[in-house]
Amino acid sequence: MNQEAGRKDAQRPKPSERRRARQLALQALYQWQMSKSSLTDIEMQFRADNDFSKVDDGYFHTLLHGIPREMSTLDDTMNPLLDRPISQLDPVEVAALRIGCYELMHRMDVPYRVVINEAIELVKRFGAQDSHRYINGILDKLAPRVRADEVRSHRKR
Repeated sequence: MNQEAGRKDAQRPKPSERRRARQLALQALYQWQMSKSSLTDIEMQFRADNDFSKVDDGYFHTLLHGIPREMSTLDDTMNPLLDRPISQLDPVEVAALRIGCYELMHRMDVPYRVVINEAIELVKRFGAQDSHRYINGILDKLAPRVRADEVRSHRKR
């Protein structure tokens, strides 16, 4: 039984590998938003142009293909929290919000606080100067709506 638990931990990606997957997914989603190129073509290009040895490549694939597939649901979920139409947001902010929303809704294995922090770090690195504040505000309001039990449990501590 201990060997099985050890094997399971060995298969778990490192946080840095997930972070790199999110960074590449943000860039690939940005490219997709701007060019409307095929997701498969974009993924092939990113795999050819980047070293994936320290990337959770499965997570990259999941984000890159899952977010466009769920885009209308993600946008509908976020829209009530936005102060303007999503079409008026910076494309980097849109990609980061969609990643965060997708993870909140579909990746229960990632704690909501991690989802929010990772989205903030993405826009700090790739977005406009103060866009991290906007992303934080939206995702902080979204988390209790889509992960009420987890947020309530965390706030009781």
